[in-house]
Amino acid sequence: MLDLVVKVAVNAVALLVAANVVPEFRLAFHTDKPGDWLAIVVIALIFAIVNSYIKPIVKIIALPIGFMTMGLVAFVINAAMLLGTAWIVNQIPSSTLTIGFTLGHYPPTWGYEAIGCAVIAAIVISIVGTILNLILVPRKVVGF
Repeated sequence: MLDLVVKVAVNAVALLVAANVVPEFRLAFHTDKPGDWLAIVVIALIFAIVNSYIKPIVKIIALPIGFMTMGLVAFVINAAMLLGTAWIVNQIPSSTLTIGFTLGHYPPTWGYEAIGCAVIAAIVISIVGTILNLILVPRKVVGF
């Protein structure tokens, strides 16, 4: 249970950093409303679920392409998971979740801006997530 809480918190911080760093990555919310902070936690939870359950299946399917591209397809997979999260979040009725989450105007508009924004945001989220996981998650020392 603690692992899920840490994963959601890391995803929330990584999404906020990406929203501030990457152009066209919009996570529109009001900082003075506690409900919007809860909505960010919901988005981070959806992102954690997508990365935990859908991403491994896609990685296995894309394994031959990964060998041919020497792993560069991982950027595309991460971007696709981010676009999938944006699509899922925007399917929630606006009365339930009062926050805007778009990547290069996706959803509703699909274009090269969305793909480019998703790839750059996925790189930023991966870097921030890796750094925070190294700091927050205790590691087992083997052999000492």
